[in-house]
Amino acid sequence: MSDLHNVTEIRSHSAEPLTFAQQKVLERAVAKIVLLGELVGVSADQMILLLDSGLTVGELLEYLGSMTKQITGKRVPMEAGGEGWKGD
Repeated sequence: MSDLHNVTEIRSHSAEPLTFAQQKVLERAVAKIVLLGELVGVSADQMILLLDSGLTVGELLEYLGSMTKQITGKRVPMEAGGEGWKGD
């Protein structure tokens, strides 16, 4: 999971482009978030609107996690690097 930590440390003001490995990690993370959103009835477009309205990625994950809990009765761990959902 060190690649994930590297990606999360990149700031929007960084002039350095993502490495190939970082790009792949980011793509996988986004795909998992989109899949989780679909499972709870939140489209990718809706998630983009939430992020554009000021929600942070962490807050979006908490929201999706709470929606998952409402549907399944179980909380989905969203911690980076934890023993959370493994969608691959």
